[in-house]
Amino acid sequence: MKSFLISDNRDTWVGMRLAGIEGVIVHEKEEVLQILQTAVGDPDIGIIILTEKIVDLAKEEIMEYKLKSKKPLIIEIPDRHGTTRGHDVITNYIRESVGIRI
Repeated sequence: MKSFLISDNRDTWVGMRLAGIEGVIVHEKEEVLQILQTAVGDPDIGIIILTEKIVDLAKEEIMEYKLKSKKPLIIEIPDRHGTTRGHDVITNYIRESVGIRI
């Protein structure tokens, strides 16, 4: 089982390559969707790693994949500049998903 990175940032891509994770650098929504569709269809890929800016480009489509696909696991990471989501991302995610306030 492999991991695969879809990034908009060369430094993040290089860092992941040093860790043994293959990936691509894209900047357009159409490219993101095409690569994501290919990666989801690859039976060898178990984890797809997306940077926050990539998720922002195609949020609805990526959430659709997350909700409908059991495999691969799709995760979102900050790039080398850090997160743009704020300090209470997990709390907001739980509130949106479950509907309770913690």
